[in-house]
Amino acid sequence: MSRDEFEELVAEALDRIPPELTRLMDNVAIFVEDEPDPAGEHGTNLLGLYEGIPLTERGDWYAGVLPDRITVYRNPILRICETYEHVVEEVEVTVVHEVAHHFGIGDAWLHEHGYG
Repeated sequence: MSRDEFEELVAEALDRIPPELTRLMDNVAIFVEDEPDPAGEHGTNLLGLYEGIPLTERGDWYAGVLPDRITVYRNPILRICETYEHVVEEVEVTVVHEVAHHFGIGDAWLHEHGYG
């Protein structure tokens, strides 16, 4: 799958998030990268990463900071998926998982509800 096709799947997954939630997203940028940092905690198996300060932890002091960053990693997703449909599903799960972190939702809840 080409990078352009994969980026389109990420955009479509973002479009499926209800507008009442996307309107609340603040100071966050979404990226697609081919590979995660191999020296990172999860090595090359990481599908997505949220870096930033969740909305639930922001206070009056939160101003003038760089945007939070959500990164979806193309190659790890492609490596674990056998079909196009599986890629679509995994991209959606990964996007929702990382956006949920932006809202302050933790891994335990996400895994329990099928977004892990």
